[in-house]
Amino acid sequence: MAIVINLDVMLAKRKIKSIELAELIGITEQNLSILKTGKAKAIRFTTLEAICKHLDCQPGDILEYKK
Repeated sequence: MAIVINLDVMLAKRKIKSIELAELIGITEQNLSILKTGKAKAIRFTTLEAICKHLDCQPGDILEYKK
């Protein structure tokens, strides 16, 4: 079971840089990078909400389940 993070895809679609998003949502670029590479073990709903708000997307656009 694997949860795939497609944050890099959404960043590219919205033409926004990681550092810009990190500043907008109030987390460090390093923490955003950990999330983006799939190394994060958890994500706060407030962080997910802020990402979705600023990228104008749904959580399903960012998170994907793969067997």
